[in-house]
Amino acid sequence: MSTDQRRFEELWIGGRAEQAGAGVYPITNPADESVAGWAPVSSPAQVESAVRAAREAFDQGPWPRLGGIERGRLLARAAAEFRRRAPELVNLTIDETGALAQIAERLQVGQVADRLDVYAQLAAEPDIEGLPPLAREPVAGSAATLAAGIVVREPVGVVACLSPYNFPMTNCAGKIAPALACGNTVVIKPPPQDPLGVCALARIVGEVLPPGVVNFVSGPGPELGEALVSHAGIDMISFTGSTAVGERIQSVAARGMKRTLMELGGKSAAIVFADADLDGALRSAMSVFTFHSGQICIAPTRLLVERSIYDAFTARLATAASRLPVGEPRTPGVVVGPVISRAQQERIAAWVERAVEEGARVACGGRRPEKPDKGFYFEPTLLTQATNAMAVAREEIFGPVVTAIPFADEDDAVAIANDSDYGLYGYVWSGDSLRAMRVARRMRTGTVQINGSPPNPDAPFGGFKRSGIGRDGGRFALAAYSELKAIGWAAR
Repeated sequence: MSTDQRRFEELWIGGRAEQAGAGVYPITNPADESVAGWAPVSSPAQVESAVRAAREAFDQGPWPRLGGIERGRLLARAAAEFRRRAPELVNLTIDETGALAQIAERLQVGQVADRLDVYAQLAAEPDIEGLPPLAREPVAGSAATLAAGIVVREPVGVVACLSPYNFPMTNCAGKIAPALACGNTVVIKPPPQDPLGVCALARIVGEVLPPGVVNFVSGPGPELGEALVSHAGIDMISFTGSTAVGERIQSVAARGMKRTLMELGGKSAAIVFADADLDGALRSAMSVFTFHSGQICIAPTRLLVERSIYDAFTARLATAASRLPVGEPRTPGVVVGPVISRAQQERIAAWVERAVEEGARVACGGRRPEKPDKGFYFEPTLLTQATNAMAVAREEIFGPVVTAIPFADEDDAVAIANDSDYGLYGYVWSGDSLRAMRVARRMRTGTVQINGSPPNPDAPFGGFKRSGIGRDGGRFALAAYSELKAIGWAAR
């Protein structure tokens, strides 16, 4: 697909393609700073039209009134159509996100149809649950009754879905699939840095579903998001991104009492005890460098290591990290690609510089590599002699940087791990399974993985504290995107 073919000039509003009202803007390839493609820019009037189309489709259209089985059939058709088109989107994804080819194919593009299929099946789950009958004694002359009732799960309404730049298509699919399965209609807004894959996803799904069920707007500035989340026609906002932006959205949503689902920042702690499988713990720590250049909200960026093994373990990690090949995502053998933008590259460098000023030591990395000479690369970086009070240990960096902090004992490890504004993910490595479980229960995070357990897509996902509000994932997302209504009657 050439750059000219990647000129996305159209939005998707009310069941049809519509020329972007404010033109297009270039998307930069983070690997070599070339133009990866062109994205549409919505006019304010088109944001209004998209919300109106979603509102009409919800209030008057068939989608919320279809049975779950029928909604599931249509979602399955959308999944099949996306799967057919997926191969042509892999190179586009590599170029706009900077993801390594394997990540782009399997975890960026590859998971989209899977997520649509999951919720195609879950859409058919019963949306009515019976309440146990309750005998009521007569009160103030009233007759005795037997109270009966049901609880009905109903859609929230119009959902604004705002996805992040690290996994734009996958995350978008993870929002729209459960929202649509529950009978909601959606307005999609992709990240400004890499919206092209989401442009394609919205069009593919929108062409399968009834008009107005899926709508898509796009643009490079914050004004578009502000207009969307503040619109009176939006009932719910599903946002993944930084805590700072999430706080702003939450304040806007509060004025209209809108439902929100927020998956925000993380500063995940990985606790490594001396009796752990240290090879496994080392591989886990390396994932900050090798998995999408550390641009992962759940990355174990705070490495808490028992003091007796701290020096030896961090020395091994520094040696291994310094040998990792950094380069263009399609180059064979490369395991560390670019970060998303020059601004992010400079931000990471500033965090490392500040860490050194506060007393941390750069054990490896810490700068932009000499090669490639173009692109937004940053060396895998390990900061040692760090404390949890340093800014680099407290703020999300979103890059290939690990901050290693020693701890004395179990209580000290838990105290350090919980001394954070964030609470999205946690990791525990120990040869003592009872201690590992005990520590996991004490960590104030939405998820804890013990000894390298893989993520479970059926588990609830979300965070404590400033890492967000609400849970999605598997069946739990059905609750996130629906309202509960109790209906009762007297059985005499």
